[in-house]
Amino acid sequence: VRLVESGGGLVQPGGSLRLSCAASGSTFSNYIMRWYRQAPGKERELVASITEIGDSTNYADSVKGRFTISRDNTKNMMSLQMDNLKPEDTAVYFCNAYWRLISSAWWGQGTQVTVSS
Repeated sequence: VRLVESGGGLVQPGGSLRLSCAASGSTFSNYIMRWYRQAPGKERELVASITEIGDSTNYADSVKGRFTISRDNTKNMMSLQMDNLKPEDTAVYFCNAYWRLISSAWWGQGTQVTVSS
C-alpha cells in the first residue's frame, strides 16, 4: 500500500490543523491505520489508531480530548483532526498502515507540523 500524508504546516498555539493520509495500491479496509509523530531528538511515538472498519479508536494520553482520528474506507482516506494545538505537538507526523493478517506495516513520508507563535 502507498501512503501519502498532507495537511501539515505552521499554526499558532491553540489553533487547529487537519492531516490527511491517502492510501492506494491495496484494499484499505485490510489495515489498522495509525498516526505517529517524531519530534527532533525524540523517538517516534504513536499518537492515534483506528481499527479496520473504524469501530474503535485509541489515543496517546498527551492528545486525548484534542485530536480525533477518522477514516473513510470508501475514499481510502484517513484523517487526524488536531485542535487546541500546543508547541509540544510540533513534530513530523507519519501515517502508518498495519495489516494484522501478515503482521506487516507500511509508512508514509511524513508531514511537518509546527506549533509556534
